[in-house]
Amino acid sequence: MDTTLGLTPYETERGKPMPSRNHGYIQGQFLFQLKFLAKNRFTCFSELSLDLANWESVPDIAVYPKMEIDFLHDEISMKEPPLTVIEILSPTQSLQELVSKAEKYFEHGVKSCWLVLLSVRNVYVFSNPTEYVVFTHKEVLKDPVLSVEMPLGEVFS
Repeated sequence: MDTTLGLTPYETERGKPMPSRNHGYIQGQFLFQLKFLAKNRFTCFSELSLDLANWESVPDIAVYPKMEIDFLHDEISMKEPPLTVIEILSPTQSLQELVSKAEKYFEHGVKSCWLVLLSVRNVYVFSNPTEYVVFTHKEVLKDPVLSVEMPLGEVFS
């Protein structure tokens, strides 16, 4: 679909850029690694709608403490902030957009925010709006909030 004529229905509905093939692949890789490494300590959601004190967002991945899933009673939008959000930079998105979004997540109770830059295979792990550690695709990502160590070579393979 030609996005130069305006926003796609996906972008309009979610308020975020359309993900690419690489974006979708890496999103799946992070979900898989989190499930594997977290030893059932978390519940991870892809493209979950959040309504945090009247600020709406749809992170690529939202990580919550382990919770039961009730398939009979769904929720359209979560009001509780996740522990961590993972945002993957889309080809049509600016880094500044994601940095500003990370700041808003922290304002609304998120404890850590990972910003993934696909083209250079780096992950910025923010512990607050002004402090972060950069991990390359050859390193082990460490997030003290989740107590997770993730070999990024496994994610970017």
